[in-house]
Parts: sequence; C-alpha cells; structure tokens
Amino acid sequence: LPMAFRDVNARRHIGLQQLSALACTGRSFLGPMKSHKFIVDEITNQSTLICSAVRLVESLDLTSAAGQLLNETIQAQNKEFKTGMSTLLFLVGAWSNAVVECLQQNVPVPAIVSVMSEGLNSCCERVQCLQIPIHDVKKELCSSRVRAKAFESKTGQAGRDGLTNPWNLLCFQRDTSATEEAIPINSCSHQGDDCNFDKFLVSPLAGFGSVAPIVKAAGDKSSSALSGSGVTASSCITRKLTHSRHFSTLGKSRSASQQGNFQGYLSGPSADGCGCCGLGCLAVALSHGNQTSVKLLQSIAAYQQERAQCSGSSQVNVAEIVTCCVLGLPEGYSCVSPGFVTLVSPEQATVIKHLADKRLRILLVDGDLTEGYRHLGFNRPPNVRTILEHPNPQGGRAGDVWLSRMSDILMSFQVNLVLVKGNVCKNFMERCIASRILVIGSVARDVLCAFGAATGAQAVTYLSQLNASSVGNGAWAELWKTGDGRAVDLGERLPARIGAGGIPLLTAVLTTALPSKAQLLEDQFWTLLYRLHHALKDGKVFPGGGAVELLCLSHIQALTEQPGRPGNDRAVRELPSPWLAEYKSIVLQALASGWRRYLSVLLCNTAKASSELEAGASVDHHLQKAAACGSPSVYILEEFRRGGVLRSGCEPFPDQVTELKVCDNVAAKTEAWRRALDLVLLVLQTDAEIITGPRGNQILNSPVSSEFMFL
Repeated sequence: LPMAFRDVNARRHIGLQQLSALACTGRSFLGPMKSHKFIVDEITNQSTLICSAVRLVESLDLTSAAGQLLNETIQAQNKEFKTGMSTLLFLVGAWSNAVVECLQQNVPVPAIVSVMSEGLNSCCERVQCLQIPIHDVKKELCSSRVRAKAFESKTGQAGRDGLTNPWNLLCFQRDTSATEEAIPINSCSHQGDDCNFDKFLVSPLAGFGSVAPIVKAAGDKSSSALSGSGVTASSCITRKLTHSRHFSTLGKSRSASQQGNFQGYLSGPSADGCGCCGLGCLAVALSHGNQTSVKLLQSIAAYQQERAQCSGSSQVNVAEIVTCCVLGLPEGYSCVSPGFVTLVSPEQATVIKHLADKRLRILLVDGDLTEGYRHLGFNRPPNVRTILEHPNPQGGRAGDVWLSRMSDILMSFQVNLVLVKGNVCKNFMERCIASRILVIGSVARDVLCAFGAATGAQAVTYLSQLNASSVGNGAWAELWKTGDGRAVDLGERLPARIGAGGIPLLTAVLTTALPSKAQLLEDQFWTLLYRLHHALKDGKVFPGGGAVELLCLSHIQALTEQPGRPGNDRAVRELPSPWLAEYKSIVLQALASGWRRYLSVLLCNTAKASSELEAGASVDHHLQKAAACGSPSVYILEEFRRGGVLRSGCEPFPDQVTELKVCDNVAAKTEAWRRALDLVLLVLQTDAEIITGPRGNQILNSPVSSEFMFL
C-alpha cells in the first residue's frame, strides 16, 4: 500500500492546531445566550438549526485524525451526561492554544503532560468545597424569592420584570384580580390515572400572556386562578438578556397578546412551582435560560413526584419520558401529555378513529416486523444459499404467503394494536390498515416495557411466537388534541396518543412551525432533563455562572505564586525532578489561561463585557477581591448567594440579594474538564501522522506534499 509520513512539528503541533480550529466554531455556544448556526446539506439543500456542540461535530467533515478524536470525545460526554459538551469543546480549543504556546517556549512535552494533569487534579479536589447538597439548594432557591419580594416591598421597586423573572414564571403569583373565561382542558375520554393528570394542567407558557388564564378541569365547578403580575414578556418576540442564566436586566418588557389556550401541566398539586419538593426551583436553576423546557420539566417532575410519594423517591425517571416533535403549530402549544404520543400517517389516523373509545388488545414486538428479520445471534448455516424458505404451490407474489400467515395470526388473537421496536414491512402495514389493525413502528424499548407493565403484554420477537399470554388488554388510542380540544390536521403526519390504564409514560410534545428547529427544541429539552436527573443522582450541584472556574483560577494563581509552599497539593509535592519545577509556573499559567478565556467569552456572550480585554479585567478584579478576602471559596459562595459571582459593580442594586440563581452539574462539569485535557494531551504526545491507502497518491499531487515523506 502507498504510505505517506508526516512529522508533527514540535513547535507548531499540527494536531493541536486542528483541534483549535475545530473548537473555535463552537465558541458562540458558551453561555446562556447562544448563537444558533445553520447547517446546510449541499446535496439536498436542506438546512438544520443547531445550538449544541454535539450537533456541530456531527455536521462537520472530520477527516483528520484529531477531528475524529474530538468527535469521539464529545460523543462520549453526550452519551454519559447529555450536557457539558460546549464546555468541553471550548476548553479543547483554549488548552490546545495554551499548549502550543508552551511548545514555542521550549517546554518539554513530559513537563506539560505531568504538570497539567496534576494541576487539573488539584483543581478538581479544590472545588469540592463549592459543592452544595441538593437539600440545601432547594431551601436556598425557594427562600431567595421570599427575600427578593421583601426587598421589593421595602423599596417599592421590583428588581426584575415580574413575568420576565424565571422565578415568577414558575411560581405564578396569585395576587391579581384579572379573570378570564374558564376553558376545558383535554377532556379525558378514558378513565383512569390519566384523568388525575388534569389537576396538573396549565399552559407551559401561561406566564407569558398579558393575563394568565383561569384554568380548571372539564366539569369542575370551582376555579383556581393561576395568574401572573401585570408586567409581561413574550418568549416568542423578545430575545433579551432578561432570560440569562447569569443576570437579568431592569426595564419594561413588551406585552404579548394571548397566544390561545394551551395544554400543559403544572409543576405540583398547588399552583406554586416551588412545590414538588423544590424540584421546580432546581429545574429553573439548571435551565440556563431555557424557559419553555423548564415548564415542561416542572410538569413532568410534579407528576412523577405525585406517583412516587409513597416510596419517598426524589428521582426523575428518564425511562418514563419520551418526546414527539409536531411540526406546523406555534411553540406555545408545547405541552406534556400522559401516554405515548407519536406521528402517524393519514391512513393510520383513519384506523385510530375507528378504534376510538374501544379497549384494545395490544401486542409488543421486540424486533423488526419483516419477513427477512432474524434476531441477533441467529446464525444461518455456512455455505448455504437460501432460494425460497416457504414454497408457494399456488404461485403468486413472493411474500404473499408470509403476509397472509402473519395477518391470520393477528386476527386469530383479535389484536387491535401492535407496537414494533424496529421497522415494519410496508406491504404488511397496508394489509393491517385494511384489517383495521393499528401498527406503530420504531417504538423505543422503554415504551414497550411501559406498555408491557401496564397491559400485561409480553414482547415477542416473531409473530409466530404469539400466544394468549403474550397479548395485553386495556390499551386505547386516539388522535392527539391541543389544549383547547382541537384536533390537529397537519397533512402528511398526524399526532396520535396511545395509552393504557396506570401507565406512567409521559410524552413531551414539542411544537414548532419551523421544521429546521425541531431537532434544536428536542436537544434543549433532553439536556435540561438530564441536568436535573444527574443533579438528583449526584445529590449536589456546583454554583454556576463561572463560580467554579473562578476558584480554579484563584487556586492555580496560588500554586504559581507559592511554588515551594508545603501542603497537600499533589501538584506541588509530587514534582519528580528539578527541571519539572522549572517549567511548572509556565505550564500552570497555560492551564489557567483556558479557564480565563472561558470566563472572558462567557462575559462577552452575556453582554457583561464589550470585549475580551474588558472581560479579562473584570475577572482579574474578582480574583483580587477573592484573594483579599483570605478564603476565595467563602468569597465565591457569598457572591453566589447574592446573585452571581461575576456581577459588575455598576448594577442597579449591587448589594441586593437577588433571587436568580444558576447551578451546574458536578460530575458532568469535572468530567468535561478531564476529557478536554486528556484529548489535548493525547494529541500532544503524537509525533507522526502516517497515511495509508489511495489517499497517499492524492497527497503526492497536493500542495502539502512537501510536508510528507513518501514510503
């Protein structure tokens, strides 16, 4: 095979340069006010709107080895945590540049690897003092709003626009006298646990209208007023920094016209979003400004907590949650629906109308529903070519016998509904529709398990395995309706809702009029859901808004200024040789430069600094104040309690204890740091790039051929 060999120059490491170039494309993803990017497919000319690092790397042409390693690293972070990818991507670029600067100062590679690794380990140990137990966080977050209201009453001024403030968005003040005509919400045609869900119903964006509507379940004579204050804001019209995870500005907000009556679920039995054991407040703190997903998640948390009260569990069960993107409706129609909501064809919708108000016999298929499907582990005989498995003496089209046999099996057991994990044969689907049997393909395994537990159905791999005990009872199907009871007819794909008595499954229905935005909304929802899930799993969170990174900077600064100080810092004590100590200060400063750039870009993206130079000066100012305090961690926690670590001194109420807090996941953040540095150091320690195969001939005729030695 032709091979090309390229030496990786130690002074301008090619791999690190590639990482830096790739990482800079995601710079605008840092912070709460993210800038969206359009990804355009040159072949189909279709575009997709993205706002996450994982979607970005999936869309890039990562042909280089460094790019492929970056993709694998981000995918691993996404698979485990579903959050922290933007931080990882940014730090990869920042630390790649820092390491290149070390190489240009002739710092040996072993010194860079050793000091940076020990420095990061030391910082991870140091920031443990900032971890806040979930119980304390929920108490502090819920009491912060009380303190803020006391300040507003005392001064006669509101620190923030009433409904623009995320706390008011979820807590729904009840002190308004405005009323509206009550509306019925999603009248249940199926009795059971789903009807109890009505007491959670409000619009996920109820606080955004000029006056929040009075909401009551159908048939309920009493009404519970769920209203906001007189000041309003529109999430669809106004993109202001009032929704920032770091700060919220003073000023008047524009009122929005009422967007209609939407279906949604309130985050708790009462109208107080801070209920549900404080999960509503915690969700807002972890939302980083994503208000639409917050309302949906509060609804889910409230419903799951209601079901889990007997067990005392405070976890959010991700396995009981699915999403469905409905195109063609405004985003205000997004809501949470009990059961399984999915998109079906008009022909399937006709079957659903026929099956309405009927108890269905359900079958679960754990595989593909096709003639040629074989389960994993099935081994065909070697050196044997199958011409025809089932001879058809009467002739006819190939596969007709299989279609007839499978249809007869379903009809013999009177099956009305089939949920299939994999693909469904098109001809079989048509035959089932003609027989008024509803078949849904591409159903997640968790959904199958939920229906199995609720109906008693047992999943089968092949229809030939079907017996009486495999069929479940008590399922139902209907076309999904909006909160005001209107059916949705969007042409090619219609939303349908499938459920069963007692099923814990919930579907977050995400609506948008822009097809290119569907993936973005779904990613934002799952990111917030997993943030809350991991926060409850860890049992603790970090103060957000740059607090942890600021302590890392302060700690590195202390290590750099006092290299000989004895103590428990392994980065100080475990220096293997004098030459390592010589380069220690340079490398630690390079490590710190990554977090410094992180904070600077964070301040710029949130409009708290007009340039990175100004942002850097602000960071230095806070570092000096933290050092003067004597205990940087105490200073940072106090600033966090007051409303944010990186606040500017020119804010209207600099001494006011504000109610807006933001938190970050512990394990996801520290693991993103480690993965970013591990990737940079891995690429740093490569000394050559060897290319094999046909590409070697292409390189030979390319302008960069002088950089290669051909073997």
